Amino acid sequence: MDHQHLSTLLWREHELLDLLLFKAEEKQYLILTGKSRWLPRIAHEIEVVLEQLRTLEVERAAATEQIAGRLGLEANPSLRQLADSAPAPWNDLYTKHHEALLTLVTELRSLSDANKELIESGLSVIGDALLSSRTGTQSGTYTNNGRTAGNAYRSVTLDGAM
Repeated sequence: MDHQHLSTLLWREHELLDLLLFKAEEKQYLILTGKSRWLPRIAHEIEVVLEQLRTLEVERAAATEQIAGRLGLEANPSLRQLADSAPAPWNDLYTKHHEALLTLVTELRSLSDANKELIESGLSVIGDALLSSRTGTQSGTYTNNGRTAGNAYRSVTLDGAM
């Protein structure tokens, strides 16, 4: 395996991470719009992309090991270490791959955390609604006699011009 092969694998990883970012944004859209019908499908699509990334990672590790051996590096070097030791123009190309992949992974983590928070807050709202329906207390609603439930006092605005 050579530098060209590793670079091709890195481009493929970039494409898959970009696709994963797109799928995560689709998932966020589905969560925000309440279209939960499609959540299992997008979860499956995300899992397919993750499986492709896992397979690619094994191939990339093997290619990296061979190149690292030729460059006199320790086993399992990082892409940054490889970039520091590779001859031109590969050193620059590996540096650019490293920066691009790092940016994509950062975006993915941020979006994944945001999606997780949205799902957790949605589950919390559902749990609160179920709890209030069991206990019979509902804040912000009306009782049988037409009065608001919960607070004994409410804020009132008076118009002094009347």
